[in-house]
Amino acid sequence: MNLAAIDIGTNSIHMIIVKVTSRQTYEVLVQEKEMVKLGVGVFANKVISQEAFDNGLQTISRYVKLADQYGVEHIITAATSATREAKNGREFLDRLIQDVGLSPQLISGKEESRLIFLAVNKTIDLGKENAMVLDIGGGSTEAVVGNREEVLFMSSMKLGVLRLLDLVGNQNPLDRKQQKDLKEHIRSIAGKIIPKASQVGFSKVVGTSGTIRTLGEAALALTNKTIISSVNAEVVKIKDLEKIISQLLELEPGKRAAIPGISANRVDAIHLGGLLLLELLKMSKVDEITLSDASLRDGLIIDYLEKNGQKLDRLEQGKDVRESSSLMMALRYDTDIEEKKHISKLALQLFDQLKDLHGLEDSSRELLHHASLIYDIGQYVNFKDFHKHSRYLILKGRLRGFNNDELTILAHLSRYHRKSGPKKRHKKFKKLDKNLRRLVKGLSGILRVAVGLDKTKNQWVENVYCIPSEDKLCIKLFGEESLDLEIWEAQRFSDTLEEFLGLEVEIVKG
Repeated sequence: MNLAAIDIGTNSIHMIIVKVTSRQTYEVLVQEKEMVKLGVGVFANKVISQEAFDNGLQTISRYVKLADQYGVEHIITAATSATREAKNGREFLDRLIQDVGLSPQLISGKEESRLIFLAVNKTIDLGKENAMVLDIGGGSTEAVVGNREEVLFMSSMKLGVLRLLDLVGNQNPLDRKQQKDLKEHIRSIAGKIIPKASQVGFSKVVGTSGTIRTLGEAALALTNKTIISSVNAEVVKIKDLEKIISQLLELEPGKRAAIPGISANRVDAIHLGGLLLLELLKMSKVDEITLSDASLRDGLIIDYLEKNGQKLDRLEQGKDVRESSSLMMALRYDTDIEEKKHISKLALQLFDQLKDLHGLEDSSRELLHHASLIYDIGQYVNFKDFHKHSRYLILKGRLRGFNNDELTILAHLSRYHRKSGPKKRHKKFKKLDKNLRRLVKGLSGILRVAVGLDKTKNQWVENVYCIPSEDKLCIKLFGEESLDLEIWEAQRFSDTLEEFLGLEVEIVKG
């Protein structure tokens, strides 16, 4: 199975595509990076610029298309500082849901710290001794202390290269007074965090993120160190970093890329990142830093596998690509799969026993099953109107094996599993052709009753038995527990089925 993780960072947007080889291991297939710089100006005016907003959407849309080409089953997506702090950050995430079909986690600084440490622990042999991991991003710097077995301390500081750039106000060289003022600013914030990390204790510092690796690579180039493929686990002396950073602080932006190891797309703020890194290392009282090529996106993959390894094993047993894809979507949005399988069982019993009344084709039975697995995924986004969010996610979620009409039906079934049933005054429902409207009405009528039959989410209704008569349909429920709430809820949502069948529906305990 292939997975992808997208890190919507303040400076860059990254994606990694991996092939899962076991519950704990994976093989990297593709890595992508685009320096969109969502955070430029955000920490001064609290707004993602229109250019960055549009570039971010285009970049992520391109990533999703690439993931589709690799047959990715699930894209884990996380957004960090710039999106958290921008006034239009929520709008950016809503556009991702609506236009691209992704539902990013808006993670906290501490959660970012935890995920980064998780990734570093897989790439650096930390052993039993404590290490402090530093990650300098565009809007924040994470500091985590831990060892191979556990995390002992984690925190996030509002110190990042683009945040500092907004503070300074330009990309120009810094004179001595400006350097002094910036150092004091860094120490005023880091002085609340680094001493606490030191109290926990650590024997070395590990640095990750593009800023630290870039500075580290430049320092290694200064000592004529040959880099074969990665700087991972390489050790850099502070004295060598100081030489590089002192040069960067004196150079105009256009000349910084002339230093070996410094890329042109980082010249705007790399000198500020260097000053920040040096101050943190001096406060930590170390004379070297170990580089790591681990990242937040690696942490997202590792965390997902650790949480869902056993579930993934079960999901791979889907009877075909459509069922596997539906189950993966349910898992993606933290749906209770066992509960949904129970609702599917009840829905299919109703479908089969009412076949002579509803007259729907056997192919629609399978759609009812898939809809039962994913109808409430919109709760992952927002509980309010989650049935409408579910419709969006299903339409944009890259379910495999379904044609456009089938996706439309699944989306409408999720929309109508609660609240109002389908009505001609509903614009999206009205646009469907007559046959699809009839199918949606019949299947949603059944699904609404089946969902109601698990009102308490205890799976107490074990079986149903339908007894039709000339003007009434009696649905008898069988189960050992009291089913009063299930009867009340299912009766409340039986209106659509009544209208479709032209019969009064009565739900009783058998």
